[in-house]
Amino acid sequence: MQKFIIMGVQGCGKGTQAKMLCQDFDLVHICVGDVFRWHIQSHTKMAARINRIMAAGNLVPDDIVEEVVKARLDLHDWNFGFVLDGFPRNHHQAEFFLESYDIDAVIHIDVPDEVVIERLQNRRLCSRCGLDYNLIYCRPAANLVCDVCKGALIARFDDTPEAVRSRMRDYHGKTAPILDLFRKKELVISIDGTAPPPDIQTEIRRKLSLKVPPKSPSKAQAMAAAAAG
Repeated sequence: MQKFIIMGVQGCGKGTQAKMLCQDFDLVHICVGDVFRWHIQSHTKMAARINRIMAAGNLVPDDIVEEVVKARLDLHDWNFGFVLDGFPRNHHQAEFFLESYDIDAVIHIDVPDEVVIERLQNRRLCSRCGLDYNLIYCRPAANLVCDVCKGALIARFDDTPEAVRSRMRDYHGKTAPILDLFRKKELVISIDGTAPPPDIQTEIRRKLSLKVPPKSPSKAQAMAAAAAG
């Protein structure tokens, strides 16, 4: 079983790398942002608590974030392990996690701020099907039109220069320092996030000494091999 945390400032590509790892190693990608969005879309009791807090102008406190993460991990649908994305975000959350769970490594995707700003300002989202694009690395065939559903591509509302810089200040002030806590436990591997995504993935696997397990033969392949034998 392999259990990883993946970290880096928003726009560093950690979601892409997490999905690539999960696909080949049968891991579960646990994106905490997606978990919160599920609660809100499903109108759960937890969503009601979160909405009351945010309506009062307050940030969601650590104990609620930790409760959501614990409930998600307690589902135990990760038979071969997981990649946790978007948590922890501060020192308190990191200590909570280390007290409750053991992990194999923290994957740190390191990207300079100016590169992140350029990436985020070139992100586009299909207004119809929600597919992500980037006008630098993943351009649609037709300008600002989704390849899949032909919906219009739009900029995310929170990708303005001011919002991006605010998120980066928050990351550098609260999240980046907790890497030192993980480094003391010799859990951190740092990866140059400016390389092409396949190269980043190759370097992650090299530093983690991961090898893709052989695929089990399909039923048709097994029958063909038996007939040949």
